[in-house]
Amino acid sequence: MLANVNATRMELLRLKKRLNLALRGHKLLKDKRDELMRQLLAAIDEVKTLRFSIEMKFQSILEKFVLAKAGMGPCATEQSLLLTAKKISVSGSRRNIISVNVPVYTREVSGSILPYGYMNMSGEMDIALTDFDKFLDDLLNLAEKEKSVQLMAVEMEETRRRVNALEYKLIPGISETIKFITMKLEENERSNTVRLMKVKDIVRSH
Repeated sequence: MLANVNATRMELLRLKKRLNLALRGHKLLKDKRDELMRQLLAAIDEVKTLRFSIEMKFQSILEKFVLAKAGMGPCATEQSLLLTAKKISVSGSRRNIISVNVPVYTREVSGSILPYGYMNMSGEMDIALTDFDKFLDDLLNLAEKEKSVQLMAVEMEETRRRVNALEYKLIPGISETIKFITMKLEENERSNTVRLMKVKDIVRSH
């Protein structure tokens, strides 16, 4: 679409500079989009693998808790889990991936995951709690990866829209306007040349 501008050489020079800037920006945004897509696909594969592993581990932990409950009885199992000897706090920071601030979660731990004595507790309960303690790291890692995927997907969509706006709207519009001004200036130049030739003919005839 033609911009509403004056057909002057100054305007033509300004539009050419703007076109060069838009072309450079378009290339940079395309490179960013492609790299985001590459990293996003890799992150999605990693999340799929991690989620599948976590689901398998969680199923195994649940089975161990069921075995412990069957061996110890419901009351003893619940009482052993009521004691909170271990505390976990999660802090978050950020790191930059291609201008996307993705989260980094860190957990701080105090105490022991086994809050009871070993006299009246089954080995299945010990194993289940120990596995669950390790499982928390995987769960935190999964949350970090999934949030990173979400943020990268949002950034990639915004970058894609910017690339399309430059490629299909701004750059063609500026190019069309430059072409129009160039043709207008050439037409004016031809008109001036014709007028000068007529003036010379009139001068020579006198």
